[in-house]
Amino acid sequence: MARVRYGARTEAQIAAAREKSSKLPGIWSTGVVALWETDPDVVAAVLPPPLKPAARPLVRANISRVDLPGHPLGAGSVSVAARHDAVEGWYPLVMPMTHERALTGGREVFGEPKKLGEVTVERDGLVVRAALARHGIAFVEVRGAVDRDLPLPGPTRRTDFHFKFLPAVDGSGFDADPVLVHCVRDEKVRRLEHVTGDVVLRESMFDPVADLPVRRLVEITIGEKTTDQQGRVAERVSARALLPYIHQRYDDPLQILDAPPEGSL
Repeated sequence: MARVRYGARTEAQIAAAREKSSKLPGIWSTGVVALWETDPDVVAAVLPPPLKPAARPLVRANISRVDLPGHPLGAGSVSVAARHDAVEGWYPLVMPMTHERALTGGREVFGEPKKLGEVTVERDGLVVRAALARHGIAFVEVRGAVDRDLPLPGPTRRTDFHFKFLPAVDGSGFDADPVLVHCVRDEKVRRLEHVTGDVVLRESMFDPVADLPVRRLVEITIGEKTTDQQGRVAERVSARALLPYIHQRYDDPLQILDAPPEGSL
């Protein structure tokens, strides 16, 4: 019988795939990061328990072009500063990706809120523009000009918080108790520049980042970095407490009911 690729893999094939994935070469990305302060009550409102707001009401938009061999990837995220017990980190609300393959691993393994979208990172001399777009709306746009080099930071570690769950088959609740995942990212930077510019947030029904207004722009940078990540389950969480927040993960047509009041923007 000819090889059937949907058939079961042998133990040797599974072991070879695991070994190969554990030896991925360093992959570098060029990214724009914008950091701003928003309203503290807004940050508190978007955090599912047991997450709590960090000391400062920060929002972080990361917009990157990843140099994958043969398959360049656009990857982005918009996160709010948060903490879980004594651990400080970030809670991503949306993570647009330009490839389906980048979605599945992050969503199914780590519980990341990844969605297909458009990611733009452009540089013409000193002029920089980066944007995250879905459904034809560039809901985050960062614009500016490079004005100086920044000192390179040493290797840094960042923790992202994700909730991993599966909606129930009958459409009510979850199939099992959700878990809170700590995704630890180790980063190395080989180039970093400061950008003077601004952040534009546009209204989107499905990606309502405009609800996190820029009250004070902290910093915009453009740089080159490489990142690896490992995740662990920190704890099981209350399904009842998480249920009101699962719309953050999906493009639900009923989100039309969540539209801001007319004239509020």
